[in-house]
Parts: sequence; C-alpha cells; structure tokens
Amino acid sequence: QRKNPFSSDDRLASKPAHTHRGDPTYGRPPEGSRTEQRGKDAHSHVGREVEELCMIIRRTGEVGEDGHVSVTFGQLFETYVTISNKVVGILLRARKHGLVHFEGEMLWQGKDDDVVITLL
Repeated sequence: QRKNPFSSDDRLASKPAHTHRGDPTYGRPPEGSRTEQRGKDAHSHVGREVEELCMIIRRTGEVGEDGHVSVTFGQLFETYVTISNKVVGILLRARKHGLVHFEGEMLWQGKDDDVVITLL
C-alpha cells in the first residue's frame, strides 16, 4: 500500500521503507519506540548481573600469584545459582567484555567444575 498512489492511508506513508544491510538502522527498532526502550532496559539489567557476578568472584575467589582473583566453575556455580540460574550466560557475556577469562567455549555443570575462572 505504501507504493500505491491511490492509497490515502497516512499511517503507511509515514513508515520508513525497509532497511537493508549496511544501513545504520538495519536490525534496530525505531528510535523512541517501546521496543527500543525494552532493549535498553534488558541491556542495563544484564550489565548489572555481570557486575554482580564479578563481585561474587572477587568475594569467593582467591588471589593468585599474578594478583588476579580466581575461582573454579563448580564453586562459582554453587554460589551464584542461588542468585540466578543464568550463570553460564552471564559468564559468557562477562568474557565477551573482557572482564573474566576461562578456557573453553562453554562450561557445563559437573563436567567443567574444575575449570578456573579468572577475574581480569
């Protein structure tokens, strides 16, 4: 209907055309929309969870010879799972932002309990 010259629906005329890859607005909700606000709220919520995870690592871990605090995944899982069941996802986000380091792509409860997580 947007291309229809006989359409008098103003709502369709005011909507932006579909964006394409390379466009800075591609894959983003319209500015000022409720969807954009929900995304911002979710981003800040996850940020707070990452901060909380780092504080728990600092509190429960031990300082190594290099001065970094480290904790095993098993110990962290037992401590953090009472706060949030998303411990692995939050760990991956923290690693993405360069806040923690651990070996492997994914951590599994039981199998990876001895993997050392280092707070950077």
